[in-house]
This record gives sequence, C-alpha cells and structure tokens, in this order.
Amino acid sequence: MKVLVTCPPMLGMIDSFRPVFEKHNVELSAPNVVQIMTVEELVELVPQHDGWIIGDDPATREVFTAGRSGNLKAAVKWGIGVDNVDFAACKELDIPITNTPNMFGAEVADIAMGYVTALARETYEIDRGVREGGWPKPRGISLSGKTVALIGFGDIGQNTAKRMLAADMKVIAYDPGISDTGDLPDVELASWPQRVEEADFLVVTCSLTKTSHHMVDENIFARLKKGIRVVNAGRGPVIKESALEQALKDETVYSAALDVFEVEPLPMDSYLRTHPHCIFGSHNASNTADAVERTSVIAIDKLFGFLNIK
Repeated sequence: MKVLVTCPPMLGMIDSFRPVFEKHNVELSAPNVVQIMTVEELVELVPQHDGWIIGDDPATREVFTAGRSGNLKAAVKWGIGVDNVDFAACKELDIPITNTPNMFGAEVADIAMGYVTALARETYEIDRGVREGGWPKPRGISLSGKTVALIGFGDIGQNTAKRMLAADMKVIAYDPGISDTGDLPDVELASWPQRVEEADFLVVTCSLTKTSHHMVDENIFARLKKGIRVVNAGRGPVIKESALEQALKDETVYSAALDVFEVEPLPMDSYLRTHPHCIFGSHNASNTADAVERTSVIAIDKLFGFLNIK
C-alpha cells in the first residue's frame, strides 16, 4: 500500500507519523507542499497511491478520475473544510471519502480572538514602530461593550463567541443551520444581514459554500458602521476581496486581520499588502502541535479503515 499526504500542517510533523505507516508496512509519500498542489501535479501523483490524505488542494473530478484509473482506493480530507473536494465525483467513482469534523474549534477561535484584540488595540502598529526604533502609543478601543457580527456559529463560531462573551462583548451570530444558541444564551441569532449596522467588528468563522461565497460584498460594506474592524478566520472567498480593498480605501473599514484569502498565498501585487491597517496570517489558524497530532491520527485511522489496513 502507498499513501500520499498533501496537507501542510501534517507534513510539518510527518516524522511523528512515519512509525504508524511503517508499522503497517505502508509506503508514505510526503512531498514538499507550501499551501496546495496543482491539478497537474495531483493528476500525476494521486494515481500512484492507494490512499490520499488531502489538504486544501484542488481535489477535483479530474484528479479523482485520474486516481480511480490508477491505484486510488480511498481518501480523507484532513480537517473540517471541504469546499475544495468534489464529493459527488467520489460517490460516482466509488471512492470512499470523509473529513475530520469538529477538530479545530478552540484553536481557530484563539486566533480569531487574538486578531480581534490586535485590531482593537492596534498592536500591529506598536510592533512595527518599535522594530523601527520608535515608541508608538496608538489609542485603541476597548473590547467591553463592543458588538460583533459573527458569521458562522458552528464549532469554531461557538468557541469564538465564548471568548468574546468573556471579554464582555455583545455577539450577534449568523448561521442558517443553527436555530438555538445552546449553552450560550447571551448570543443573539439573526438572519443575514440583519443588524450588521450595529457591529463594531465583523468576524468570519464559517465554511465556504455556494451561499457563503462573497456574502460580504459591496452591498454589505455599504451598510456597515464607518470604522468597523474585520477579521476573517474562515475561508477567503466569503469576503469579496475587491470590495474589502475599496472599503479600506474609503475608510469604511478601519482595519482588517485576514488568515485566509481568495488566492493563497496572497499575491505580491495585492493592494492589501500596502495598507497600514492590515495584518495577515497564512491560513494557519488551526496549526498547533496538539491539533495537528489529534487530527492526523484520526485521518490516518479513517483512511486505514477504508483501505482495510489493520
């Protein structure tokens, strides 16, 4: 048996998992992946393997068709996001596949809340200034009493809301799949985009679907409070990037913290790189040693189950 791993966080700790593959006499392929592999690369590689642990790669019908014509018998999407995977193609091609849900709620929430705090207190300006020999003291805003429009109220959203409530913030959550706030009664549910005008922060923690694609666009930015701060720890295309750029230019948006982008890595010629009130991540919110180990063990176990490796 041969297994291909193309998920960067798992690849970053791959030596920790080699003994598991060796124990079961499984050959492991661990290419150097910065963020994703191309369709062309995958069409060549995937058919050479019996199993595939997928990252954020374009796991398209073309790739799975090539895999099925070769040795591919099963796949697992590492992590929770599945917008890059053609599950319908897998079903038609009879390729067993699943993901690893509910893995990173706390980890991504930590990053989202960290970004909220950084934007509120403008720690990015202090860091840059001190590095350059200055001693800046920007006058930020307090978190207490501020209102958050939280897009997505699944595992990540709920963990993020807990942190916000602990900071005495007011949370208005948007999620068509949620009708009850459960053990977070202080969170208010609303239908998108009702009440977005009230928000001091807009925070994205949802997955990418047909309905969430560009759900934050020019029309939404036109409704937002001037000076709002924006955080995206979900998926890049939930926010229409060109609309965000214009909102930063006209100062509707005061600052933005983005862990994800429409194109990743962020292009060198992106306007966002030039804006002094933007801070960036590298689609890395879930990447802690604890979470990677936990998720990778589950991904391996699921894949070995599909491949009947005992």
